Amino acid sequence: MKLIDKIIARAKGDKQRIVLPESLEKRTLTAANSLIEDGVAEIVLIGNAIEIEEKAKSLDLHNISKATIVDPTDHDKRDEYVELLIELRKHRGMTPEKAEELVENPLYLSCLMIKSGDADGEIAGAENTTGNVLRPALQIIKTQPGIRVVSGAFLMFTQLPELGEDGVLLFADCAVLPNPKADELAQIAVSSAQTWSALMKDEPRVAMLSFSTKGSAQNEMVDKVVEATKIAKEIDANLLIDGELQADAAIVPSVSNSKAPGSVLEGKTNVLVFPSLEAGNIAYKLVQRLGNAEAIGPILQGMAAPVNDLSRGCSVEDIYRMVAVTANQAIENKKNK
Repeated sequence: MKLIDKIIARAKGDKQRIVLPESLEKRTLTAANSLIEDGVAEIVLIGNAIEIEEKAKSLDLHNISKATIVDPTDHDKRDEYVELLIELRKHRGMTPEKAEELVENPLYLSCLMIKSGDADGEIAGAENTTGNVLRPALQIIKTQPGIRVVSGAFLMFTQLPELGEDGVLLFADCAVLPNPKADELAQIAVSSAQTWSALMKDEPRVAMLSFSTKGSAQNEMVDKVVEATKIAKEIDANLLIDGELQADAAIVPSVSNSKAPGSVLEGKTNVLVFPSLEAGNIAYKLVQRLGNAEAIGPILQGMAAPVNDLSRGCSVEDIYRMVAVTANQAIENKKNK
């Protein structure tokens, strides 16, 4: 069984309530139909029931009637969510009038449902920008305890089974923070390890990447990675992590033996943490295009509950898989509470 199939199977085995706020978007609705048919998750759609049903009918989708549909302008918990939003944002001057307006925004409503325990995760971004998706998530759901940084990871399904876990590696940060400071990079490492554990059910082996291996080069950029590695170990003393390492020393045992003898990773890394967004984003796209690897993500990390952002160029399959990923994150999130 392929690893993505295992992720889907785990989602089926413990169904989570996943909110799709872009309910009239064609790809989203089509994916929702398949997810319901396959029993991957309990799908919650935000929107007007009549409009959603008419859209589903026009697309010849026969399972949408089995979804939970929440009309943002007319539902039982509207007043409760207004009060919650005022309480959460009163220090920022949230007024009742503004809260009344925002609870009708599907992206805000989705996050309020998750915060209230009425849903387990959210997927959006097929027609909204990353900023629009992240803003209510950070305001309402916030980051998990001990983590102040949200980052974006990709699962990279390579053609080389000797790498990572049967050819699968996790790359981060590839989507959010342009130039993390040492403490932020450390948090990205810890979050990435948690993502790997949640999705792969395997021990994370984290490499903090640089253009230097164990002091082979001297530069403030190298110093940042060294410091980040130290801080990550302080955050999680049980984390299997090493750095600074060049990419080949991280993933090739023979190179590791030569460049980093005694490394706890032994060149058998499954989580690669890049020193900057620039490096991470370029790397995942090169591996995807030149190495014919399949990239699943970005998977947002560091949130107190899973909220994932789609590319506006995403496919129906991308949405389907990201719902399964989000469900796995939600399952793990509940175990850790």
